[in-house]
Amino acid sequence: MTPETVVDRQLVYTGRKIQVAVEEITTPEGRSVRRDVVIHPGAVVILPIIDACHVVLLRNYRFIVQETLWEVPAGTLEAGEEPQAAAIRELAEETGYRAARWRYHGFVYASPGVLTEKMHLFFALDLTPGPAQPEAGEHLQAVTLPLTQALDMVRRGEIHDAKTVAALLLWDRFYATELTPSNLTARA
Repeated sequence: MTPETVVDRQLVYTGRKIQVAVEEITTPEGRSVRRDVVIHPGAVVILPIIDACHVVLLRNYRFIVQETLWEVPAGTLEAGEEPQAAAIRELAEETGYRAARWRYHGFVYASPGVLTEKMHLFFALDLTPGPAQPEAGEHLQAVTLPLTQALDMVRRGEIHDAKTVAALLLWDRFYATELTPSNLTARA
């Protein structure tokens, strides 16, 4: 498939984390099209694995949608920051946990029709608890849940955050047996 050619890009807004641009592109057929683009530095998404049967999710109030959502820890990449460094930072800030082992799944795009955000997916294992240090304005509550309960919440449509749905389903479908050694047994 032949890519489109960007003829012109005008930044119309620069915020704390994003920029918004209007692009004039030429399609492979030679048509001129205008597109709105939200430019995002990228993010990390972390599913903390307590043991073979438990995960950590956050109750997170999101002002934009006026709801408290179930979410995995996540955060925006700082300028020049490597994704794993950001994952380590965000896990500690939002949950207090530190992970001895990390599994990187790869990345997904949040909404590639309008948004450049690339979300890097990590699974954090062999966790050690500590105090959370959320950023100012974050209203987070870390909750340890049975994995089966979290998956049932996905099935019933009770988890509305797409990155959380993706992380839970990926863990359950592809990684749970592979990355759950015998020393990661369920806690009594």
